[in-house]
Amino acid sequence: MSWTSRTTIALAVMVGAVALAGIAIPLTDHPEFCAGCHTIAPSYKSWAKSSHKDVGCVACHVRPGFHGWLIDKVWAGARDVAITLVGTPTEAHNLKATVDSGVCLSCHRHILRVSEIASRDLPLPVKEVGLVVSHRRHMEAFMVRGQGEGCTTCHAGVVHDEPIKGYPIVIPRGHVSADSKPWYPSHPEGSALRTRALNDCFRCHDGKAQYGATVLDRQCETCHLSDRISGALLFN
Repeated sequence: MSWTSRTTIALAVMVGAVALAGIAIPLTDHPEFCAGCHTIAPSYKSWAKSSHKDVGCVACHVRPGFHGWLIDKVWAGARDVAITLVGTPTEAHNLKATVDSGVCLSCHRHILRVSEIASRDLPLPVKEVGLVVSHRRHMEAFMVRGQGEGCTTCHAGVVHDEPIKGYPIVIPRGHVSADSKPWYPSHPEGSALRTRALNDCFRCHDGKAQYGATVLDRQCETCHLSDRISGALLFN
């Protein structure tokens, strides 16, 4: 085979690969493509009913830039396909996905300036006592702890879970463990999603953990307006 023929074949292969990528990449960016996997199907259904239903999967699960695309989409996608074809796929209730806080903040950066949540955004009975939480201080504390925590530490169910007791899912899980009428998720006992759903604010605010020189106590006044608390909350 002559040098010219080899060059022609190589160019043809390269052009074909580029053309295939040009078709495959946009196709695999669609949530409907992700829903084709039976393991992901429940996540697709919950996404379609969530407040983020107009935000595609890759917008949250693939970090921006070439490195994010290569690792989060190409490598992770190829690995998942291989597992699906020749391995044992993870059960839907044991899926664990990491969403980088930088992705969340690309749309919600204003939240770092928020310390008191507007009452119009709160469900009852939290509306009655207010919710005071410094997102910036929490993000700084997570960074200091260095355990990979971030936005989804408190808001993991914002897209792929059921609302807690009918409350908007964007509200953190509060104090599920101290509720006089406890809420329990429908996920199987011992599953990753059930464990995640039951992790509430008391996981850190346990009266023992510290941030700086301050103990993270379980006092109502830590997160709620002290002049509204009396008689308003029904927790132990």
